[in-house]
Amino acid sequence: MGLSRKYLSDDEEVVYHLRTHIKAVFVPLLVLIVVLAAAGVATVVFDDQPSLLRWAIIAVALLIIAVWAVWPIVNWLAATYTITNQRLITRSGVFTRIGRDIPHEHIHDVAYEQSVLDRLLRCGTLVVSSASEQGTVRLNDVSRVHAVQLRLSELVRESDDEIARAAVTDPPVENPR
Repeated sequence: MGLSRKYLSDDEEVVYHLRTHIKAVFVPLLVLIVVLAAAGVATVVFDDQPSLLRWAIIAVALLIIAVWAVWPIVNWLAATYTITNQRLITRSGVFTRIGRDIPHEHIHDVAYEQSVLDRLLRCGTLVVSSASEQGTVRLNDVSRVHAVQLRLSELVRESDDEIARAAVTDPPVENPR
């Protein structure tokens, strides 16, 4: 599901709509499987014990699943990175939404970082330097990070070219005194 059209200007088009790589939910899914298996085994082993112990096992398992499996997956689903032909848009947060928009003309540098595991999984961290108070934005675990970095660099260069052309073709504005 992409960014809603109501958040885009009339001539703005989505180039990439991304979320972090699926590797971000590997550990939460592993926790889910292990806790479900352990809780199932524990309830069978303690079958002859009072039902209060079995309910305690189930309650602890549900708490662990909620904190270390469900919550990280929900956060993963809520975080998106969108690159349009005019800006970089980041959105995150479940209860409190946090959004940031960086126009291409404010971006100074686009780089990427990849560990060995990232190269195997074809993802990495996109590092965007902008002319803002926050300075550098790090988009972690971006799928196809090299292709995204190249395309965003092209869009930034195109934006710079348009600004330069506008400066050349527009006559200077005289200061009335």
